[in-house]
Amino acid sequence: MIKRIFVLLLTTLFLAGTAAAVTGCNTVEGAGKDIEQGGKAIKDEASEHK
Repeated sequence: MIKRIFVLLLTTLFLAGTAAAVTGCNTVEGAGKDIEQGGKAIKDEASEHK
């Protein structure tokens, strides 16, 4: 009985960790794209005012 609870707990923690990691990757990728677009906008604006 205790072994079954332990396995269930480990499985739950593993799935929660995996979900957090996958979500984090998508968030970091999105942030990278936003930063890249911001840099492009600054570069374009600077080029207009040379």
